Amino acid sequence: MDDAIRQEIQALLDQHRTMRIATLRPDGWPQVTTVGYANEGFAIYFLCGIDSQKANNLARDDRVSLAIDDDPAQVMDITGLSMAARAQVVTDPAEAEKAINLLMSRYPEQKAMDLPMPKPSEIRLFRLTPTVISVLDYSKGFGHTELVTC
Repeated sequence: MDDAIRQEIQALLDQHRTMRIATLRPDGWPQVTTVGYANEGFAIYFLCGIDSQKANNLARDDRVSLAIDDDPAQVMDITGLSMAARAQVVTDPAEAEKAINLLMSRYPEQKAMDLPMPKPSEIRLFRLTPTVISVLDYSKGFGHTELVTC
């Protein structure tokens, strides 16, 4: 992966804080939901309920697809990322603390409102590792994408 595309991917990851993530249900159909995320480089962290459908789906199959983008007024202004990734439960306490701090820094409003953080026993924290990234940039042409293998 060349440096220019790496920087473009990093900038898109850093400027957003929500993504749509698709996991696979037991019947094989994808389930898509919107979640908040934080990243460190290309490592993407999100959390969900410990017994949520996402957590149960990922316990069976760690493959996900995700999309990160905006909703611009003009179609030719669409930029974003689409990825295939593998999800792993974060079990290391130091990595979990780092990931939660990253997530909280993306959502300072939560801290300002003094909302409680969920207890570790109530959540499942995941790290996503991309395997294939599609960089969308319609300013380079309708539907323009650049495919990057990680």
